[in-house]
Amino acid sequence: MDKMDSTDWHGKYPHWPMPPHHWGSNHVKPASLSTNWLIVDLGFTNYTDNTNYAGAAAQAFAPGSNSNWFNLKNNKSVDVNIWVFMQRLNVVKHVVNLKYGLGVELNNYRYQDNITYTTNPTTQATVVVQDSILYSKNKLAADYVTVPVMINFNFTPNLKEGFGISVGISAGYLYSSRQKTVSGEFGKHKTFDDFDLNPWKISWIAEAQLGPVILYGSLATKSMFNNQGLDQTPYTFGIRLSKW
Repeated sequence: MDKMDSTDWHGKYPHWPMPPHHWGSNHVKPASLSTNWLIVDLGFTNYTDNTNYAGAAAQAFAPGSNSNWFNLKNNKSVDVNIWVFMQRLNVVKHVVNLKYGLGVELNNYRYQDNITYTTNPTTQATVVVQDSILYSKNKLAADYVTVPVMINFNFTPNLKEGFGISVGISAGYLYSSRQKTVSGEFGKHKTFDDFDLNPWKISWIAEAQLGPVILYGSLATKSMFNNQGLDQTPYTFGIRLSKW
């Protein structure tokens, strides 16, 4: 590594942030408002299951069920989010910022067991049953239009690929849900319904920027189901493909 030219600094360490004429290729002049378009998240989704399967509500929603019914294939329960845009608004010296955006969350829960969401013909209520059909693929998909709002702490505001963290909350509205199964008997089959899912998903969210790598995570504030039968609180984590 080349030594610093002592005449540049007059024998002292440089002030931070460094003046523009000393910036390298990884340095930028931060804008008061910056916009990032088409961000993609790739990760995994799961849930914390606190359901009382011995209770009447759980047995009414899923007769004969136990905790094993809703076990997931962890490596195949994927989370894909597509953010149309995210903006970062300077609040305090580009170190503290307000970060917000708009996009869609696509949560895919891959079940291990052959469970099926059906409709009770008498009450028209959603009921989950154990099916005799062997599924090679069985997933519940829940898609949300989501607005995230975070406080961003950018520890290196003059770096393109810097270091920082963001924490906040998001509000998502369920616009599509479906169960997709694949079996030898019936091939591919999709059932579109709300399955008694909660139409709103409010989540605590966070992200961490570690140079060129950005990690994200979310934890919902309550169960993803609208009834008192299943108490399954979803969470996600993964990598975010974004400039900042």
